[in-house]
Amino acid sequence: MKSKTFPERIRSLPKFEGPFEAMRLAADRCEILFASYPPGTSIASHQHDTDNHGVITKGELYLTLDGVESRFGTGDWYHVFAGQKHSARFETETAEIEFWFAPKP
Repeated sequence: MKSKTFPERIRSLPKFEGPFEAMRLAADRCEILFASYPPGTSIASHQHDTDNHGVITKGELYLTLDGVESRFGTGDWYHVFAGQKHSARFETETAEIEFWFAPKP
């Protein structure tokens, strides 16, 4: 599901204590990737042990989940559940921020 608001997993992070509203992300049990892909990049079907959320910051992602391809453009969020097979392709130069959450102990 795509959304321009923060996904629940991000909203459930600890609140930032400061002069504005924000969620604070500590790096414990989460990797944050700032990724870029040249046009024509294709990633074959695979899966992760992590619960992944991402937001497209430039370009567009064509993500296939459960045999259905969806397009995510700049500002769109996506979610890939841990263990869910998926593939991706990028027709234009694309950048994103990915959050890879480790399984809960």
